[in-house]
Amino acid sequence: MVNLTRIIAVVDDDESVRRALKRLLHSAGVKAETFSSGEAFLDSLSSATSSVPLCVIADLEMPGIDGFEIQRRIVSTGMPIIFISGNDDPDVREKVLAQGAADYLSKPFNGDVLIRAVQMIIGSPKKGFNP
Repeated sequence: MVNLTRIIAVVDDDESVRRALKRLLHSAGVKAETFSSGEAFLDSLSSATSSVPLCVIADLEMPGIDGFEIQRRIVSTGMPIIFISGNDDPDVREKVLAQGAADYLSKPFNGDVLIRAVQMIIGSPKKGFNP
């Protein structure tokens, strides 16, 4: 049986990416809430009815509030962030990791790599999953 008590926030302006990541996380026993923008995600954090995610997976490049700004706004909370980006820029990778990002993955990436990164953060690997 899948345990859906762990919630991860997925923030990406591409609907197909959000859907795919939600399915991938669900297959690993992790519930995902998806957000189409940085604004929507940050608004959810101030909502009394919203669950606080254990981790954020965010696209770096989005209109409006991008991944960099999300990181800047949540860094003081200690909430881990995994960045995904279609632009594998070593300088950007170094910058976000130096500012505390848990990981940086270039699109397209292997789903198992993302699942391992999430499991390292939440500390509870899926039974039968052998990274």
